[in-house]
Amino acid sequence: MPPKGARKAKAVAVRKENLKQKLGLKVRSTEGREEAKAAAKMTKEQWKKYQTEDHKKKWPKPDYMANYKNSFVRDGGEGAYRDQSYALVTRWMAETKISYRPHAKSPGSKSHIRYEKYSKATTVAQALKMGSWPLDWCYDYEHGFIKVHGPLRDEPLDSTQHNGALTPVDEAICAWHRKELAKRHGLNLRDLYVDKGAGESVMMRVHRLVADRKAKELIDKNKGITDEDVQEVMTAWAFAKNTARVNVMPDGENYVWSDTVGLLRDRIGDIHLTQSATRYPNFTRIFIKWLAERLPEEAKSFKFTSLNLNCNYAARRHRDGNNFGPSMIKAFGAFKGGKLAVFPRDNREITDLAKLPARDRQVIDIKKNLVMFNGNSAHEVDDFQGSRFSVVYFTLGCHAKAKDEIRATMANIGFPVPAKDEDPRALLPAPSGYNTKTTAGCVKAWPVAKLTKKKHAFAKLKNLKTFSRAGTKGKEKRKAAMERAEASNRWRIR
Repeated sequence: MPPKGARKAKAVAVRKENLKQKLGLKVRSTEGREEAKAAAKMTKEQWKKYQTEDHKKKWPKPDYMANYKNSFVRDGGEGAYRDQSYALVTRWMAETKISYRPHAKSPGSKSHIRYEKYSKATTVAQALKMGSWPLDWCYDYEHGFIKVHGPLRDEPLDSTQHNGALTPVDEAICAWHRKELAKRHGLNLRDLYVDKGAGESVMMRVHRLVADRKAKELIDKNKGITDEDVQEVMTAWAFAKNTARVNVMPDGENYVWSDTVGLLRDRIGDIHLTQSATRYPNFTRIFIKWLAERLPEEAKSFKFTSLNLNCNYAARRHRDGNNFGPSMIKAFGAFKGGKLAVFPRDNREITDLAKLPARDRQVIDIKKNLVMFNGNSAHEVDDFQGSRFSVVYFTLGCHAKAKDEIRATMANIGFPVPAKDEDPRALLPAPSGYNTKTTAGCVKAWPVAKLTKKKHAFAKLKNLKTFSRAGTKGKEKRKAAMERAEASNRWRIR
């Protein structure tokens, strides 16, 4: 009979293997272990000479591993490696110089045989050629077996955005990184293959698919969309570095984090739907649904074709190009400051924005208020601290020229598409200019808290139990109330 210690160790090993199988994790094969023991050219006694404390200090683990306990789950199992390790390894290149700790892995194991071979490499290209792979690099780096001497890429390589030839190291890292992203976020690997010229990297695609999935979950709950819901999906979203919006960029910046979703006219005059609107329809719908649940009675005819989504920048004083009719705006997030300032009488007669009269500057807290304003008049955002998102609902100036099939697709997504002959002044008058003193009706604001209460009141009316004990008269009251509520909520998401 085997000794007690050996029986206990075997029982622990069996429990681990059973747990892996139960969780659906890959079970490490025992095939080849005896051959590995026979192939080892180093004894345990020789190996232990390289495992002293002084030797380990020369090869320290990265700082982020200090308070991290590795589980036994390996072979790409969930949580197998730290995000910092992935972030580093994905920036390696063929010419990145590395050095391995001598004899780091115990003889008698399959990993020892492999390690003894590839640990002679001095570059990543050599390590790959000698049989080491990206998962090995993550493991070895976390355990202090690798020192990296550079050079490194500034950002992970994305093969979909790369025009030059890829090295074998580039191809190995890109393929591995894409698989790990799909596995970690529960995505279909095929969805992460992005066409060149699509304007998205693989990492952007991952974040946007996750944001779209989260938006669908929130919409399907059918409990109403909260400010926190909007903030959550915008946090998950990957914003583009937008270099085209020069008019809003703060001084010293050459891009802003900003996306337009919906109808857009490009530089050659083509009017089309952005790919983000059709690829991520649930992400688009959640903003439409948020506004639909709060649209004030006096603005129930407000329609729009596009969303401008902004992240963490204070737009400098500017005018929008040629919007049709008014815009709506709301800010989300944990921030202080960041109020919207509008010049409601600005009719573009004063060409120098710096010379607009300060007395006309109207400031509104768009974190607490839903605001309707004329985007073609000058406006700006005050400085802020914290994490700030904003959503602008607007109609493209040339929307009437969009093809009928495009308008139909927009309506199917949920956009309240304006008619081709829609009156742009139905909700807000034209700016008066500075020859008059009136600004009446040029900016409108509604406290979101009150709009939300109205939405909740509507939801209560939908509860069949509300009038279940009120008899015939109560049912008639309920029917009339429901008709009024339906009339003021006619373009809710289907």
